[in-house]
Amino acid sequence: MTPALADANNGNWQTAQRWARMLRKAYRVRVATEWTGGDDDLLIALHARRSAASVARWKAARPGAPVIVVLTGTDLYRDIASDAGAQAALVAANRLVVLNALGANALPMPLRPKVDVVLQSTPARRVLAKSPQLLRALAVGHLRDEKSPRTLFDAVRLLAARDDLRVDHVGAALDETLGTEARALMAVCPHYRWLGGLPHGDARARIQRAHVLVHPSRIEGGAHVVIESIRSGTAVLASRIDGNVGLLGDDYAGYFPVGDAGALADILVRLRDDPAMLPLLQHQCAARSGAFDPTIEAAALKALIARAMPLSSFRARP
Repeated sequence: MTPALADANNGNWQTAQRWARMLRKAYRVRVATEWTGGDDDLLIALHARRSAASVARWKAARPGAPVIVVLTGTDLYRDIASDAGAQAALVAANRLVVLNALGANALPMPLRPKVDVVLQSTPARRVLAKSPQLLRALAVGHLRDEKSPRTLFDAVRLLAARDDLRVDHVGAALDETLGTEARALMAVCPHYRWLGGLPHGDARARIQRAHVLVHPSRIEGGAHVVIESIRSGTAVLASRIDGNVGLLGDDYAGYFPVGDAGALADILVRLRDDPAMLPLLQHQCAARSGAFDPTIEAAALKALIARAMPLSSFRARP
């Protein structure tokens, strides 16, 4: 169960449809925005706060049946500290899933024994040759505060004199004020282009062609776009938050402090001017790529379900 379906074109939907595809090989699966009843054997609820009402209905109607709650970035790093519904969903869950290796650190100690780490995945893509004439950076994420687009905006302004640095930005304006700011930035900084929301396949192709993905989020549970970049052979620049470090590793050389536009601008300049910097990040990303193979995610998902409920209890797909 996911609070977002295909029209949202966001990470929650991508996770839900990928897991459904993996699980349909062995089980009957349905995807819905909420659980309102039925004879299902197991509920997988994506997003503790938004799914809290469904989890409560499930536990009331099917007290002996297990529920797995998958924690998003806003769950882990904001909502569970204050939202009573999200807190109740954590307690009710038989298993909790975090999508980065450091995610359990945000949970109260008594809940950590029922946590599983499931790293998301995507098929690898062929690594494309990058133009030596300029550095093309790409940001992918809807324009909302959690993604910290103003950090990118401010860095673009600092780089206004660098014609050899180009920044493209993919994402719908969920906050119209940020959309207005993006349009205004294009007018004064021609090397910045806000492309709006694009179909997932188009965004993935742009990641593949870019020199580097810029991911300045201040809250992140385990961004699929970072994984897509790694699996495309495209380097990543990311804010140093647990949601990113839990994917890229503590020793990754492409971090900048969250919200620090100056540091982001500096590292973009280094990528362009220092011939050793981009190959270093590409090498580090390549070393992490295997962790995000679909076979690894599918195995982790299978093990998760086995811990939540014996496989013999499930009704196999007809």
